[in-house]
Amino acid sequence: MKRQATVNRKTKEVKCSITLNLDGSGKFDIKTGIPFFNHMLEQFAKHGYFDLKIKAIGDTEIDFHHTVEDTGIVLGDAFDKALGDKKGIRRFAHASVPFDDSLVSVTLDLSGRPYFVFRGEIPKSKVGEFDVELAEEFFKSLASSLKCNLHIELKYGTNLHHNIEAMFKAVGIALDEATSIDTRSKAVPSTKGTL
Repeated sequence: MKRQATVNRKTKEVKCSITLNLDGSGKFDIKTGIPFFNHMLEQFAKHGYFDLKIKAIGDTEIDFHHTVEDTGIVLGDAFDKALGDKKGIRRFAHASVPFDDSLVSVTLDLSGRPYFVFRGEIPKSKVGEFDVELAEEFFKSLASSLKCNLHIELKYGTNLHHNIEAMFKAVGIALDEATSIDTRSKAVPSTKGTL
């Protein structure tokens, strides 16, 4: 069974197309018009072992918010579609990622119920031209569209690049674990029988 999906979204602000293979090898082709965001999504794909193709064209002349938010929406939808009925998946996962001075922990549940918690101090600043608060917006959109329970905790770190990159890596690693197939069961991992 191929666990893949292609999702397209077009608004007056952003046109985004994403192709995702959950059982990939970490290959990526990412073009959002935002270099730092591309780099973060590449980290996500590489460390989550997802094959990921993203093409987003947005109103970046205004700012990056719409492009980042819509990419999160479309990526969450692609995960949801690729997971299908979620039979046999592990569902829950946790990952902690250090990156020099930074340490990030991510815990998630592919529950079918969207909920997002972010803990940590990130100043309103930029990495290059990227507003760092947009990382939180991306993950909020991802969790909502994927309908997962996602908790991200920046335990500590002073370098903003390191903080954000550790988040993207940790979410990728946790999603790889949660979406992986548990060979002990072919059932939906819930006493309700559905997620």
